[in-house]
Amino acid sequence: MAKTEMTIDSIRVASKSSNRNLILKEKLADRYLPIWIGNAEADAIAVKLQGVQCTRPLTHDFLCAVIEALGATMKSAVVNKLQNDTFYAKVTLVTDRGEIDVDCRPSDAIAVAVRVDAPVFADKEVLDRAGVATNADE
Repeated sequence: MAKTEMTIDSIRVASKSSNRNLILKEKLADRYLPIWIGNAEADAIAVKLQGVQCTRPLTHDFLCAVIEALGATMKSAVVNKLQNDTFYAKVTLVTDRGEIDVDCRPSDAIAVAVRVDAPVFADKEVLDRAGVATNADE
């Protein structure tokens, strides 16, 4: 499966509904992947990106602590499937017994990835179906 490295471009709020849209951008191109995510997950990603310190660990901080306590590290997050307008993802964990892929929501995968500085990828097929290309004239 071919995949492309992505960066987090922004988290946007829809003005009428207050829904959140996570905008991923191809690292080496001008194609974007918008993904609707929950408010709690958007806040969890934004808190980390903005360097806000919470007095208590958030759910994704807890998950990172569990991964570390088990002796594993997170290798990457991949938005790997789009089915019926729903995005799917997986995280790859490296353990002493090898790599393990764990299915999850893209928002959760990215919320953990930003905490451990793991790269985020999108499957080429997902980008081809849902990516939005821009150019300098737009």
